This record gives sequence, structure tokens and C-alpha cells, in this order.
Amino acid sequence: MAGYMRTAVLMAVMTALFMGVGYLLAGPTGVVLALAVAAGMNLFSWWNSDRMVLRMHGARLAEGPDGEDLRAMVADLARRADMPVPATYIIETDQPNAFATGRNPDNAAVAVTTGLMQRLSREEIAGVIAHELAHIRNRDTLIMTITATFAGAISMLANFALFFGGRRDSPLGLIGVIAMMFLAPLAAGLVQMAISRSREYEADRVGAEICGEPLWLASALERIQGFASRIDNNAAERNPATAHMFIINPLHAHGYDALFSTHPRTENRVAALEAMARQRSGGGRAPRRTAAQGPWG
Repeated sequence: MAGYMRTAVLMAVMTALFMGVGYLLAGPTGVVLALAVAAGMNLFSWWNSDRMVLRMHGARLAEGPDGEDLRAMVADLARRADMPVPATYIIETDQPNAFATGRNPDNAAVAVTTGLMQRLSREEIAGVIAHELAHIRNRDTLIMTITATFAGAISMLANFALFFGGRRDSPLGLIGVIAMMFLAPLAAGLVQMAISRSREYEADRVGAEICGEPLWLASALERIQGFASRIDNNAAERNPATAHMFIINPLHAHGYDALFSTHPRTENRVAALEAMARQRSGGGRAPRRTAAQGPWG
């Protein structure tokens, strides 16, 4: 519940920031313009964001023997989560990773990389898929789309700052306009990242409940982090705005939990899952199962 409250507060901050930028740039006219821009961008994102993201990463429908096995796992976990079965996609890249997308549980998709299928064990893959199903069930995919749209719209408004700054109804002077051009997108990005991090912890918790074993996901997070720091994901590097959607940051960035990170520290996520496993086992620590190669390898 605390995670949902924090997300609601951060969403309210993002909305207030967006409307505030519009007002500071052009007074009441700017607020109306900001709302119109936000409505248009969110409407477009609502209908097209899932297809756009899948296309950006060259995702294909899971077919053939490997695809059938993967689809069966997704369907089984979706039934455990008491939710509709999402479409299943495969991304051709050696970096183990995964993400979910879609505007609601009835129109959702899970995409996993070939690297995930080849390098992780079946239990670890189940933990990853359960995490992504948690994002869908919690409607995080919609929240992330809206926050990313707001952040993009705020950056766009900030680019118009010099134009609006010369208007008589603008409350800002020249110095204020210049400051707005830099500070508004920065503030929007920080709020977006805070929302992303809070939703990752919640998806870890719910995903562990769906698959039934927190240590499967804990092991998967550690191994994906290790591979992602060494293996390029070229599509993600070309489209860094989608990095927050992946279970582990696909970009070669370090210092997670730093001010500009979209993901919590992997060590912190693993520690939370291990604490959850200890609580489930009555205080003991169950052994973590890992494998050098995945079931589809």
C-alpha cells in the first residue's frame, strides 16, 4: 500500500509540475496549452506505446518449439496470478533481459531476450516472467507510459521557453526563462525515475508471490546484472528512453540508486527478496538454485 501511495504522490507532483511549467511560461494560456499537449500525447501513447516499444526492439512473436515452451510458462504463471495471458515476444539479443508493455492487463505483452532464454535456468526465467506479470497486473506499464509522456511534454515546453518568455503574460524574466529550460526537464526526469524505482520494488514482491519462490527472482537479478554490465543491447542503446521498462537497466550505466538511476540497486532488490524468503521459511535461508545455462540453451 505504501508503494501505491508513493506512486500517487509522485504522479500528482508530475502533473503539478507540468501545469506549473505551462503557467510560468505563458500564464493561464500556458496552463491550457499544457493540458492540451498532455491530453494529445497521452491519448497517442495509450493506443500506440506497446507496438512502438516492441518495434523499437525488433521483438517477434514467440513461435516454434522454444516459443511454445516460453508461452506455456507465461500462461501458467498468468493463471497463478489470476490475470489474462499476455502476448509473448522474443527479442534477438545476447543480453539477458525482459520487459512488459501494454495499456492494461487485457492488452499487454511480455518480451524476453534470447540471452535470457539461453543463460538463465528455468526457475530464474520463471521469476523474471512473474516480475513482468506483476508490472502488468499492477498497471505499472500504463503508469510508466504516462510519466514518460509527461516528462517528454515538459521537455518540449521547456524548449519553447524563449518564445513564451518574451510574452507580456509570462511571469518569468530572461533569467527565469533560461533557468526553466534546464530545471524543468531535470525535475521531471527525477520524478519519473523515482516512480520507476518504487514500482520495481513492488513488482519484485508481487512477482515473488506469483512464482512462489523469491530466491528464483533474486538469483535472476544478480545474473542479469552481471551479464548486462558486459553485453551490449544495441536496440536499448539506440532507444535509451525505454531503459526504465527492463527488469535490469540494459544500458552500460553504473551507480544505481544514484540520483539519475531508473532502477534501484540490484543488491538492495536481492536483499529484499532474501528477507522475504527468510520470512516465508520461518527465519531460515533456503539455498538458491542457479544454472550455467538455461532450459532453452
